[in-house]
Amino acid sequence: MEIVKSTIADIDSICAIYENARKFMSDNGNPNQWTDGYPTYEDAMADINSGNSYVIKDGSSIVGVFVFIIGEEPTYKVIEDGAWNYDSTYGTIHRIASNGQVKDISRICFEYCLNFIDYLRIDTHRNNLPMRVAVSRFGFTECGTIYVRNGARIAYDYKK
Repeated sequence: MEIVKSTIADIDSICAIYENARKFMSDNGNPNQWTDGYPTYEDAMADINSGNSYVIKDGSSIVGVFVFIIGEEPTYKVIEDGAWNYDSTYGTIHRIASNGQVKDISRICFEYCLNFIDYLRIDTHRNNLPMRVAVSRFGFTECGTIYVRNGARIAYDYKK
């Protein structure tokens, strides 16, 4: 597996992976996390243009995508029903998704991000059981509730 920054040439693959993820979530008890076509083509392009989008490749095939940003995440400023475990610079992982054909995409992503910073934060919808299992299995700790454009999310952090 190889992880590289996404380019405009990757946009069709990224959008196909997001579409696959939306269907997977909807079919598996989580129809409310990525609604109304989110993440959109425009979201994916903005992530690429900001230099924060990454693809996971298996040979020449793109099998996963994620957004990784080091620095403050505005939606993480307010956390309810808990607190972050650490008050230091962190990396945030957003919009992680796979094509469904390769296992452990989340673990591959987490390990990659830890090469750049030792403190990570991530959030997910309460009904996104596969992601909740993945973050817990990796060792993330549930910290509380944050809010995004379409509702509450469970917030997690991890320190190496």
